[in-house]
Amino acid sequence: MNKRHLLQSALALAGLLSMGAAQAQTTPIKFQLDWRFEGPAALFLTPVAKGYFKDAKLDVTVDAGNGSGAAVTRVASGTYDLGFADLAALMEFHANNPDAPNKPVAIMVVYNNTPASVMALKKSGITKPTDLAGKKLGAPVFDAGRRAFPIFQKANGVGSVTWTAMDPPLRETMLARGDVDAITGFTFTSLLNLEARGVKIDDVVVLPYAENGVKLYGNVIIATPKIIKENPAAVKAFLQAFTKGAKDVITKPEAAIADVKARDGIINVEMETRRLKLAIDTVINSADARAEGFGQLNPGRLSLMASQVSDAFNTKTRVDPDAVWNGSFLPTKAELNILPAPAKAAAAAKK
Repeated sequence: MNKRHLLQSALALAGLLSMGAAQAQTTPIKFQLDWRFEGPAALFLTPVAKGYFKDAKLDVTVDAGNGSGAAVTRVASGTYDLGFADLAALMEFHANNPDAPNKPVAIMVVYNNTPASVMALKKSGITKPTDLAGKKLGAPVFDAGRRAFPIFQKANGVGSVTWTAMDPPLRETMLARGDVDAITGFTFTSLLNLEARGVKIDDVVVLPYAENGVKLYGNVIIATPKIIKENPAAVKAFLQAFTKGAKDVITKPEAAIADVKARDGIINVEMETRRLKLAIDTVINSADARAEGFGQLNPGRLSLMASQVSDAFNTKTRVDPDAVWNGSFLPTKAELNILPAPAKAAAAAKK
């Protein structure tokens, strides 16, 4: 082999080593959503599409989910590094699995208020929580609103109710048909699903948990203890890139839906845009969120929620609020200052 070939080989080897070093500096992150690729998924898909995670030296893969409980379990198993799940579901996992070796922790609040609400048709005569006494309510057995209903019930002095279980796709159909008097569900999911089934939004009574004495936190970003211990810098970088993307989504939700459609081409763009706007106005840019700051929480409120979840979910052990939350990776308060002046959720839903 002559000198020229040796030089070419050396340069090629150097290039490969350089590429390997660059790749080694990029941290792969597997992220589990709580649900399908619907409007709110833009919060995570937009920072991927805009390269914010890539700029932070992260290779983030976002997968659709099928419920908060499953998201918590998959992060606990180590299949996923980070995830998006209802804080109550995370608390339940902790309290029911005290000896689990890898209990995920919440590292950022995204839905400052639970999106859960009770929904009924106006023709039912239900206008306030106490009207639910003696009524037939419907929801899947794992629905967050149904699980937390005892908290809503106690806060509002609601008498006993009867529950009917069904699969998620049937929930709104059964309410529209009159098979049940009311349902529990995420407002931005069930309200628009009812409309898709021919019910006018103006004909629906919505009793949000957050506006009726139930100050539960909603969905949070969760992390496996493994990545927190082994790569805390990546966790911090993820939250900074996510926050940058969330600001874009909150500011221009219409544009962000394109990133959701890129992952699921059959979505109804108009419907998912409204769903995202409704989520922003009701649980992301809520009055509580603006008071506490995006991504952050109030320790007293967290402790109260831990106690309420322990009682309502009848957990094996009491929820330890200090064990489920780690806010040390949050961006600075200045970086988290991304919430604009509020818009009317109802107006957003009807646009």
